[in-house]
Amino acid sequence: MGTEMEQERLLVVTDQVAVSVSAVFDAVKVVREGVEQIDPLIITQASLDSLLSVESSSIDDVVSLCKSLEFPSDQLLANLSRVLKPGGRILLYLTSQSEVQMANSSLERKLLLAGFLDIQSSGNKSVGVTGKKPSWKIGSSFSIKKTSQVLPKVQVDDDADLIDEDSLLTEEDLKKPQLPPSDCEVGSTRKACKNCTCGRAEAEEKVEKLGITMDQLNNPQSACGNCGLGDAFRCSTCPYKGLPPFKLGEKVTLSGNFLAADI
Repeated sequence: MGTEMEQERLLVVTDQVAVSVSAVFDAVKVVREGVEQIDPLIITQASLDSLLSVESSSIDDVVSLCKSLEFPSDQLLANLSRVLKPGGRILLYLTSQSEVQMANSSLERKLLLAGFLDIQSSGNKSVGVTGKKPSWKIGSSFSIKKTSQVLPKVQVDDDADLIDEDSLLTEEDLKKPQLPPSDCEVGSTRKACKNCTCGRAEAEEKVEKLGITMDQLNNPQSACGNCGLGDAFRCSTCPYKGLPPFKLGEKVTLSGNFLAADI
């Protein structure tokens, strides 16, 4: 077991010129047990060029000691993911106490956008967020098993008596529905009934007060062509004097309060 731990590779990157051994060990404890046995590769003032010599998928764990939330950059974080083995862990460890407020959410967002999984806070006094590189590689493919849902079989008894649906209908169900009778039959020439409730009697009363016939109201015509434009265009003997504008050939619409007094 000890031999396997010695063979594992740990990379420590920082944006500082120098870093203390105690700070490195405090951060490494978050992702690795048996800290006394490790011999990490430490890169100070880490940049893209400093990672070119590190082979892809060759590092088991990565620890980033950040003095600023701007470190590591998105490109540097992508390269740290490149050198990590599939399933390897990464820790973003903030050493500056002035950046503690809302720092965890910022670091978590960094790892999430870089494609890391199982992102969570380290839970230490200093700010730290861990993540895990996916175990699959970009461009890899795998088959998905399709599970077919088997429906239960329904047994049909051929000897069972089937009910004719038509036999369930009564004579009342078969009767054709009829509209309720009306108190009057509205026609082009028929006048309103004595007990009219459809509004025809009121319309005829308005027409009588205007001094025009129902035919003139239902099918208005004009010899001069100006009757439908309104009183401003009508002559003094126009039968439509006082009526609202209308279109020739279309029924003149009277409002409910047309004959009501203004005062």
